[in-house]
Amino acid sequence: MHQQEPSAAPRRTRLNAADRRASILDAATAVFADTGYRRGRTAEVAARVGVSEPVVFQNFGSKAALYAAVLDQVAERLGATVREELVTCCQGSAATLLEHLLAPGHFDRMHERGTLGALLADAAALTDEPRIAEAYRRGTRRIAEELAAVLAEGQRAGEIAPDVDPATGAWWLLSLLASHRFRRTAVPEEDRARTEDRLGELTRRLLTVPERTEHP
Repeated sequence: MHQQEPSAAPRRTRLNAADRRASILDAATAVFADTGYRRGRTAEVAARVGVSEPVVFQNFGSKAALYAAVLDQVAERLGATVREELVTCCQGSAATLLEHLLAPGHFDRMHERGTLGALLADAAALTDEPRIAEAYRRGTRRIAEELAAVLAEGQRAGEIAPDVDPATGAWWLLSLLASHRFRRTAVPEEDRARTEDRLGELTRRLLTVPERTEHP
């Protein structure tokens, strides 16, 4: 009986330098969002891409530099997401976008393990890593600028209160988001949902014109 020869293993497509770097960044984003910077392993990043760990370091130099590059990419994605959601799900309405951002439970979902929000929350605590700290500051400024632009557009449309400084309003929103971990730790469990809802309502009242926050 003729024995069939085993078929050759499929050959892996060789990535060019730009695609390899992009693949490493995407894998690192997933790893760090899931496990955090301290526990995240570059070996796991390499395994997800299908390269050796030295290839990761050849492209980024160090784990901290890789994480900083991830933060830069995440900030770009989140800034673009703000703009996309304004157009696609909010019909260009800044007030509707605020309602979406501040909806009950939304901050909780944004901080779930494996999300970009969880990754940014982790980065905020890495003050002992200068390169990461600078990337975090750079990234939050990028997101704040996009939020400020949205608030300014809403102001021109008569949705955002005329006495609100858009840049200050943007940083207020980011500060509310960044302090979510603190509230989750400090506020009693039985009061957390109510506290989050009231903070969201307070923020809407501060930023939008009265007609947008009155209930029928």
